[in-house]
Amino acid sequence: MSLVRLNIKGISYSQTQSGAYALILSEVDGQRKLPIVIGAFEAQSIAIALEKDIQPPRPLTHDLFKNFSDRFDIVVKQVIIHKLVDGVFYASLICERDKVEEIIDARTSDAIALALRFSAPIFTYKNILEKAGIILKTDSKKDDDKGHPEDVLLFDDLEFETEEVEASNDGYQPKSVKELQELLTKAVADEDYETAAKLRDEISKR
Repeated sequence: MSLVRLNIKGISYSQTQSGAYALILSEVDGQRKLPIVIGAFEAQSIAIALEKDIQPPRPLTHDLFKNFSDRFDIVVKQVIIHKLVDGVFYASLICERDKVEEIIDARTSDAIALALRFSAPIFTYKNILEKAGIILKTDSKKDDDKGHPEDVLLFDDLEFETEEVEASNDGYQPKSVKELQELLTKAVADEDYETAAKLRDEISKR
């Protein structure tokens, strides 16, 4: 089976379901996207690794794994999403130490959080992308300031069969961007990464 390389397009969150996130992967040489539902902690860990501007005062779990691996000369060479069963994706870490390769089973969200920290490529098999991949319909008028179309409310558009919960605005609407940035700095210092993620998203919207 042929492998297809994937890039991380971003993380989408639900405005109707509290703590619900979808990681959006995009095939390198195509238009298909692979949405994967992940937990809030993993979403925050991936977002921190992607954006580089939030520096936790203490190592997160995935940072600890990276530091541990570096200390013992273990390298994650690549991540392969190799199976899809009943809507659940399965992934493997391809690791190397002393020129010996090992394959380690991992949750897809954890594997991708580590792939970012090791700058390792992410792959899936063609048949998985054909089964679960989608082509997003983006509005060209909703491009962000870098010229990239925004996948607004993508998670809700996917219509996952989960119970809807009323979303709260967390009282951020009246606050200025400067006030939000101050709150973001405090949340990171307090290691409150869930609040930090919400503040980051609110600042991005502005």
